[in-house]
Amino acid sequence: MRFKSIVPAASCLAVMVSGQVLAGTFEKTATGVVVKPDSGAAKEVRLEVMGENMIHVMKLDRSGKELTPSLMTVAAPVSGNFSVAAAGKDKVTLKAKKISVEVSLATGQVQFLNAAGKAFLSQASESMAPVDVDGKPFMAVKEGFNHGTKDAYYGLGQHQNAQMNLNGEDVLLMQHNMAIAVPFVVSDKNYGVLWDNNSISRFGDAKPYGPMVRDLKLVDGEGKAGGLTARYYVGGKLVLTRHEKDIAYQYLKDVAENWPKELGDLKTLNDVKVIWDATLSSDKPGVHKMQLYSSDYATLTVDGKQVMDVWRQGWNPWYHNFEVKFEAGKPVKLHLEWKPTGGMVAITHNDPLPDAERHSLTFSSEVAQSINYYVINGDSMDKVIAGYRHLTGQAPMMPKWAYGFWQSRQRYETQEQLLGVLREYRKQGWPVDNMVQDWFYWPQDQWGSHDFDKARFPNPKGMLDEAHKAHARVMISIWGKFYSNTDNYKELAAKGHMWTKNVENGDLDWVGPGYKNSHYDPYTKEARDIYYRQMKPKLVDMGFDAWWMDNTEPDVLSNTRPADFKKLVGPTVYGGGEITFNPYSLVHTEGFYQGLKRDQPDMRQFILSRSGFAGIQRNAVAVWSGDTASRWNNLYDQISAGVSISMSGIPNWTHDIGGYAQETRYQVGDVGSAQENRATGAAKGNAEDMKEWRELNLRWFQFGAFSPLFRSHGEVVKREIHEIAPEGSPMRDSMVWYDKLRYRMMPYIYSAAADIHYESGAIMRGLVMDFPSDEAVKDIKDQYLFGHNLMVAPVYVYGARERKVYMPKGASWYDFYTGEVHRGGSTAAIKAPETRMPLLVKAGSILPMGPVTQYVDETPDAPITLNVYTGADGKSSLYEDDGVSNAYLRGEFSRIALSYNDKTGAVTIGERVGKYKGMPGKRQFKLRFIKAGVSSSEDFDASDKVVAYEGKSITVRK
Repeated sequence: MRFKSIVPAASCLAVMVSGQVLAGTFEKTATGVVVKPDSGAAKEVRLEVMGENMIHVMKLDRSGKELTPSLMTVAAPVSGNFSVAAAGKDKVTLKAKKISVEVSLATGQVQFLNAAGKAFLSQASESMAPVDVDGKPFMAVKEGFNHGTKDAYYGLGQHQNAQMNLNGEDVLLMQHNMAIAVPFVVSDKNYGVLWDNNSISRFGDAKPYGPMVRDLKLVDGEGKAGGLTARYYVGGKLVLTRHEKDIAYQYLKDVAENWPKELGDLKTLNDVKVIWDATLSSDKPGVHKMQLYSSDYATLTVDGKQVMDVWRQGWNPWYHNFEVKFEAGKPVKLHLEWKPTGGMVAITHNDPLPDAERHSLTFSSEVAQSINYYVINGDSMDKVIAGYRHLTGQAPMMPKWAYGFWQSRQRYETQEQLLGVLREYRKQGWPVDNMVQDWFYWPQDQWGSHDFDKARFPNPKGMLDEAHKAHARVMISIWGKFYSNTDNYKELAAKGHMWTKNVENGDLDWVGPGYKNSHYDPYTKEARDIYYRQMKPKLVDMGFDAWWMDNTEPDVLSNTRPADFKKLVGPTVYGGGEITFNPYSLVHTEGFYQGLKRDQPDMRQFILSRSGFAGIQRNAVAVWSGDTASRWNNLYDQISAGVSISMSGIPNWTHDIGGYAQETRYQVGDVGSAQENRATGAAKGNAEDMKEWRELNLRWFQFGAFSPLFRSHGEVVKREIHEIAPEGSPMRDSMVWYDKLRYRMMPYIYSAAADIHYESGAIMRGLVMDFPSDEAVKDIKDQYLFGHNLMVAPVYVYGARERKVYMPKGASWYDFYTGEVHRGGSTAAIKAPETRMPLLVKAGSILPMGPVTQYVDETPDAPITLNVYTGADGKSSLYEDDGVSNAYLRGEFSRIALSYNDKTGAVTIGERVGKYKGMPGKRQFKLRFIKAGVSSSEDFDASDKVVAYEGKSITVRK
């Protein structure tokens, strides 16, 4: 082989094999290199340097192809400070300071190396297949790396399937009420990949899951091949037995088409149960991944072992993952019992992948212009996430009050209800900062008018004024949904900015008699500007403090078959709805955020969105986990869901404390509205159900107090402390205690929140982020760090009064309540009485705490207690600013460095750096030295030393 000479301005390389010159060439550009390989799926590979540790890769099916600008990224490629050179016989290397990439001139295959020249990400598979979208050419694409790897992967957004380490897992990246798709993963080996694609995508197996009959051999209970035996019971009596090809009630049309006509409409029947029995076999032995897709009650048994006992509200089914091991010639028995009230059910399946591909980093997408992704290399997982934020936008500081307690309900039907709750909290001395007005404050037939129903909200401005006078904020729910009879719909539709297919189809929503509706199309600036302009005089100018942008997937028509649904969310300026299936929340919130910033330039904004996408954090957006179910398994699923969204680069997350929707057995008595149980006809619950309901809420509340955002919400049953917890009960005492503890810990929490903006940090942290060398933490799904110093171990089992907690290696851990010290690398059974959730504090921590306040900025000059956990050295800092304005962007904030030397027993409160308007010039610091056996929770006002601080460095010894 021989090489052409390298020309500095535009370098080219041709490869000669057996006397034949091949087409593999490269050309250096101002920001990277363009490679035209001799073979392989891609005809052109473009590389751009995005920073000293980040490279952008684009693989195209034709040379010179123009790509639509990214929706998710905002960073520009950089010029200079990199080199391009031939490497070996048939490669070219693009090298930046902390990352380099080798590209094969023969195939276009890429390999990424760190600053030391060690490969960390190697391409192993690739495909680009043509697809047609409304007559325009696109591709289905796949790129796989590191086949056979043991590296752990985290992120991909929020998926409620108890997944933590994603190596070996399949994750569907498709927005849903309870699933947030963020195509970004970070590895425990300190690298990450951001997959720049807007369509439905997948991590892991690129093949969509399908019905069992597609891949498996089914034999029903009577021995007939090709399906299952289905038995239908009504009122406890068997009324129909039939052979069914598969379990096929996944979407509304499936129910309409497949439900036995002789039984009548499912929604009119009471006490229905369907049982399916079959044996399954496969000619592909190994572990098969399967999913139960269900709502209502479903119990799944495989080979006599129950693997699933779940419930979801009838209108909100979703997937539950499980695995089945198939052996050659050995059938597996499947038994499914389903008790529907109008819901959906199906079982989906995929054949096993080859082991090397199963354990890989593989992305695929249904629709693409090219293979398009970014690779980030760092020296920690935090640095990789910082790279994601650099590419997609930094998260601004949230207002301080957002980290206080939020009281919400689905829904406050009148302004008096909302104000009555706020008055009760202030009367009782229970801290609260944010009152939330959920949907349907408008007249019944005027969704999208942005008007208040005058009968129920006669003076919304007066409601706001009273709330503000009581030092509370009010968040209001707004939607991208409009009834077709509203003036706002008509204006948007006249400009071509409404998706009208749902209205044309005549589909009605669930309100009253049902109304024609659809969502606006936010993919043009004009549409986003109109949306904001319509809302400004009616809601923005009234003075609401925050914005709950609900249904941002968007769920135009629930439980629609995917092919039909794609027609409801398009077309857009980019083409059919499948092209931009996932980024609705990103562009929708961005338009509203830009309007708010223009009209309220010095006010920190806060938006809560039910969906999210890569980059949404730049729009002052927090996300939440959607309409969860009030079940213990759903509480368990929240833990990994919250950690995963945080490790996806979106740090402000919350959930409906207690779960959004409840089984009818919980919807009774003084804590809710009595609702007849359709199965029994009873209108009263029993004592055991009430006991479980209250314990579930209490455990969820304890977890909520140590979530990034602390928010109580749900439907039917009232969620306020005084409604759900009896006066004088341990439950109420515990709820109030944790509410107050949240406010005591506000100095610690707000300092951790500042790290989000200044350090691209995270409040809710996977254990692997701080203890990457401890193999034992890499798939722990039910513990996490809250900031760097607190470890939280929620209780998610009914009746549990202790739970096992693993203590990561490299630190000793204090029990927050007892002071017992646990050695790192050990597992301990931690006491967890009903009123307490296990909390551990890392030795060496300096935990700043303040007094109980009714709202976060009630006493800005209050004394701060520094709880110093002896046994190791430690460092941290105390961050402060005015909490509400954007002055921090002008450098108006302060930091006080804190350090502890365990050998000398000295605590140094460093010199204050910076200042802001209203900053207390003097403050009292209390120091409390926590030793083994000393409780952190028995006397919050205790101290060992007290010092006056005026901004100069002080050293105090214990």
